[in-house]
Amino acid sequence: ISGRRLADADGTIDPLRDVYEFNPKRYNAEAYDSATGQYTGAGEYQSPWRQRTDAPVSVMAGAGIGVGQSHIFVLSGADGSLFHKADELRDDHPGFPKTSWAYHTITDTWISAGAIPSNQVTTNAVKWGGDIVMASGEVRPRVRTTAIWRVRPVEVSRSFGAMNLVVLVLYLLAMVGVGFFFMNKNKNTDDYFRGGQSVAWWAAACSIFATMLSSLTFMAIPAKAYAQDWVYFLGNMMIPVVAPIAIFIALPFFRRIDATSAYEYLEKRFNRLVRMLASLLFMLFHVFRMAIVMSLSALALASVTPISPLNCVLIMGVLSIVYSTLGGVEAVIWTDTIQTFVLLGGALLCFVLAVMGTDGGASGAMTQAAEYDKFHMANFHMDATSAYLALWIVILGGIGQNISSYTADQAVVQRYMTTPDIKRAARSIWLAAFLAVPASLLFYGLGTALFAYYRDNPAKLDPTYTTDQILPLFIVQEVPIGLAGLIVAGIFAAAQSTISTSMNSTATAATVDFFRPLNMMKSEKGYLNAARVTTLLFGTAGTLLAIMFIHPDIKSLFDEFVKVIGLFMGVLGGLFALGVLTVRCSAFGALAGLIGGALVMFALPIFTDINGFVYAAIGISACFVIGYLISYVVPGSRSDLDGLTIHTSGQSQTPA
Repeated sequence: ISGRRLADADGTIDPLRDVYEFNPKRYNAEAYDSATGQYTGAGEYQSPWRQRTDAPVSVMAGAGIGVGQSHIFVLSGADGSLFHKADELRDDHPGFPKTSWAYHTITDTWISAGAIPSNQVTTNAVKWGGDIVMASGEVRPRVRTTAIWRVRPVEVSRSFGAMNLVVLVLYLLAMVGVGFFFMNKNKNTDDYFRGGQSVAWWAAACSIFATMLSSLTFMAIPAKAYAQDWVYFLGNMMIPVVAPIAIFIALPFFRRIDATSAYEYLEKRFNRLVRMLASLLFMLFHVFRMAIVMSLSALALASVTPISPLNCVLIMGVLSIVYSTLGGVEAVIWTDTIQTFVLLGGALLCFVLAVMGTDGGASGAMTQAAEYDKFHMANFHMDATSAYLALWIVILGGIGQNISSYTADQAVVQRYMTTPDIKRAARSIWLAAFLAVPASLLFYGLGTALFAYYRDNPAKLDPTYTTDQILPLFIVQEVPIGLAGLIVAGIFAAAQSTISTSMNSTATAATVDFFRPLNMMKSEKGYLNAARVTTLLFGTAGTLLAIMFIHPDIKSLFDEFVKVIGLFMGVLGGLFALGVLTVRCSAFGALAGLIGGALVMFALPIFTDINGFVYAAIGISACFVIGYLISYVVPGSRSDLDGLTIHTSGQSQTPA
């Protein structure tokens, strides 16, 4: 940032305002021609250097430092206006301008950061705890100071407003009311876990959509598009691609065996041990999922409400425990359905307001987004470790994540088992899949609109906020009172719907995969009570873990979430693929695939730099390959596979 250069031979100095960014992740030695000193553009990346917006004034010999996640504060610097008068003025020199500046690295904008008591150049700014320290330096030419200054970034105090708080409280209480409404409808575990298979197919579709969406997606996808581009968008477009696999391959098997738990299939195909281990892995995943959704959502929501992160977690956890324990899967599905309309409506409202608040409206927002390449969708290279996600990684990762979710995740499978018949179950999957297309366009478009809005209004950015808090910040700043409370309540409730889904599906897995096979209860009422107690226990475990996970330094909600999905769910997807697609695979091979795949997945983040987006696809592949190869050594019996693989569903015995 800034500096000076010799303008001519007589020693005239030219103050500079230009700004350059160096990004080491873009560096590629093969693209650099040492003979000419130029970057050819060959290879994977362009030059690691790019020019940014000039500083408002020259800040020669100044000190800059990163503040928050995406601001650089310039806390000192000489503007050069009195450079040639230093000898003339001597002790009458007024010193350097006492103004600080803030540069935002995402929107590439500068604003004044306010007056400063002293401008001390030729020194450094240093982080010390949560403060910035500047020691000594020159206060005017050739005059140094012994003064030490401490700078403390202060978050702007914002009132959430009484009306917004009332709307938030009423909305959350209404969600609990849904649980009470369905409480008396649950006469047995089939009602509690499958809604008596009488749920409307479109409501089941909204529940599948909301289960895949979550509050993290609502906040994280716009934040990703705001900070970067649309590269992850094509991953969402893999949902309609995977839907036929769920409808024509997975769904018939689950409906044929009348499954309550997705893992019942694994016992029929392999043995009880495989079923229990898969169910255990699923439960472990969803306890961690609950904790991540609650903790990260709480950090974002606490920034725009008067509620602390700890209390946000407790509110989400306790209310979710209440209505999911009381109302079972029907309460979860209908709250999910409400969340779908509230969140999509809220996102659309925010999009319209962001575009209207941008200079030039829609055309202005489009122009700015295009200028900064915000619509960029594909990187054409083969590096699986690059932060610039390759197209093949996005497609492979999107397919892997969604195959695992739609075929091996009890939370999703349970939704399409709540409908009366296979035809309506298929409709629910189709609708959920195609809802992902306009929803993805809306969420990525919202992120791009937020970029354009804050590029035109950089003074409204708060350096103490993280990138993932950009949408909640916009909501409390720009959305009308009352509606802001409703959208924030929707985010709260979306987090709760994700949590309650996890609670109900883990309780289902525990009851159906463990309690019933082991005959642990004496009556149907006993199993229903056990289901409620298990829901309570899993909800409590997830909430306590979320309290431990509250950490403000996590850089991206989206990145952390996809890693967890990949680590756990990829292996389960591979296990179902082994069962459905092969005849040869044995129970021993399936166990080997499960254990071997799990070991591969937990080794990936430790020993490799492979992008977490592709973890699920690797998990499916590792489990499938290991299980299939081991089955050559320990083959399984093929006499009882009628209707359990795609090769034997029509009595065909073609081996795979």
